[in-house]
Amino acid sequence: MPMEPRTNQPEVWKKGQQVVANYNFPGSSKEDLPFKKGDLITIINNTKDVNWYKGKNESGQEGMVPATYLQKRKEVQLHAMPWYHGSITREQAEDLLQFKEDGVFLLRDSVHFRGDFTLSVVYYNKVEHYRVILRQNKLEIDGGDCQFQTLIDLVEHYTKDADGLCTRLLQPLQKKGSSFSAVSVQDFESGGWVISQKDLQIYELIGKGEFGDVYKGTYRNQGVAIKELKDKERAGQAFLKEASVMTSMRHPNLVQLIGVVIGDTIQLVTEFMGKGNLVEYLRSRGRSVITKKDQIDFTDDICSAMQYLESKDLVHRDLAARNILVNDNNTAKVSDFGLAKYGDYSAEGGKFPIKWTAPEALRDNKFTNKSDMWSFGILLWEVYSFGRVPYPRIPLSDVVMHVERGYRMEAPDGCPQEIYNIMMQAWEIDPKQRPTFKQVLEKLNNLRATTV
Repeated sequence: MPMEPRTNQPEVWKKGQQVVANYNFPGSSKEDLPFKKGDLITIINNTKDVNWYKGKNESGQEGMVPATYLQKRKEVQLHAMPWYHGSITREQAEDLLQFKEDGVFLLRDSVHFRGDFTLSVVYYNKVEHYRVILRQNKLEIDGGDCQFQTLIDLVEHYTKDADGLCTRLLQPLQKKGSSFSAVSVQDFESGGWVISQKDLQIYELIGKGEFGDVYKGTYRNQGVAIKELKDKERAGQAFLKEASVMTSMRHPNLVQLIGVVIGDTIQLVTEFMGKGNLVEYLRSRGRSVITKKDQIDFTDDICSAMQYLESKDLVHRDLAARNILVNDNNTAKVSDFGLAKYGDYSAEGGKFPIKWTAPEALRDNKFTNKSDMWSFGILLWEVYSFGRVPYPRIPLSDVVMHVERGYRMEAPDGCPQEIYNIMMQAWEIDPKQRPTFKQVLEKLNNLRATTV
């Protein structure tokens, strides 16, 4: 028997909307679509009864579904942490807090214990330092009795009660410049994004990265890619931030997040893209296999996704052929949102791929949709050169100098003039002179319609 569903008024859902099951539903007639807790259902149509919809499961089976057993998947939001100062030393923290009032505080990375933190707080003209230990995915003050899921939860607790500290946390010392943000595991749970490890089967390793390895697998008989975090202490928040960005996006040319596994390790589960990344696909097939039609299809797909990100004021910051994946139907999809950020963004001390990054982003660490457009121009060059590395005859150390002096790559052999014109517009030194993705998409749509 299913669990008792919620009794509040159900939400109104639109055709094509994806919802997640909160309870098991065995069905009571042949018209019903049975499902289990955690299943994803796509709404096909509403009915005269607001409590029932026609839905489709991930296997394509259709039937009637009760609204009260389902919930809309919610976007997972990032929470600002203006009091978190990152990797600063004890001495730097004391300098920042010098002459401040009692209860002024900041949090920073632990100098001696990687993955832990230090809470520094002023009390009677002295700065007291407390080690914050990360143990089994929970945070606690060394010697304290309480455990917390996030730094945000910890700070909130000690602003209400000193609970063993020298004083309550009364006023945060805000970090100058761009502040850090965090995401809570509970937000993934309440948003309907957490899936069960037992529903995953992992088969083979298909990719390796700095923080995580990618495996091919299945989720409830659906082919998926599973990105598994290597070092939770070092990069758990970065991993979850990438997932949080993906919860806010739904577009046919963006790799879709299916869910997140939270346990001894963190896993991001996404749709499986059978032909791998675009740069390897271009290099391995070459001119003998890839047609002009394939090239315009790929570029149009990518631009469509980027126009969607642009419309949401989302900056990708790492657009390149290596971060485009191709499925078995030859559809290209933008992936790897590990660096993605809403709005204008400046990153302190970030490492970025020089050959793909706009001059103003390299110079001022300022990333916008217009810097993404510069990267799109480089990506176009990759597509039409069949995966060659950009600036092939220029040493990496000299690329920035050549570009700022006005050098631009020549059109690849066989590249249509219309495409090269878009590249040159994307590489305008003044970001304001570069086109929008919406403007470029209109040109590519026209080219796609006339390319055979």
